[in-house]
Amino acid sequence: MFDVYCRPLRATLPIMSTPTLIYPRSPRETMSGWVYLPRFIDKIRLHLAGKLHPDYQPNFAHKGFDAAWLKAAGLGAEQFIEVVRGTVTDGEVADWVSKNVTTGEAARKGFADYLLTLGSGPDEGVRARLKTRKEEAGLGHRTEIQTFVDFIDADEKRI
Repeated sequence: MFDVYCRPLRATLPIMSTPTLIYPRSPRETMSGWVYLPRFIDKIRLHLAGKLHPDYQPNFAHKGFDAAWLKAAGLGAEQFIEVVRGTVTDGEVADWVSKNVTTGEAARKGFADYLLTLGSGPDEGVRARLKTRKEEAGLGHRTEIQTFVDFIDADEKRI
């Protein structure tokens, strides 16, 4: 009986052809002294749940800022994915990172400087890539977007 009453409603519901976009946290957020770590944890959890949007797949864990964070932390992608898989809370991940990542303050600071300034430095190729990405996203008019982190936050509607 339930099926009969609900059939007309089901027939009118839109069919989702792409996964719902869930934004990970801003790259600016920090945990255990590491900028970007909360975002990477979000991306891993979404990936493990099968909910990481296709737009994030090409750079997941092995390229881009994910790979740069792993390199700075001295970790492998699969190793860190397993750490996140084996935890329930961010606090557990933070404890693991504090205990097991031994690259030190210089690595954290170097990564933060790289991440937070990429796109604003003297490298013309990087600046051109940021300009292209802004234009492709319809953000070419946003002059306050000076770095890739700015771009991510604007593209994900935080700024």
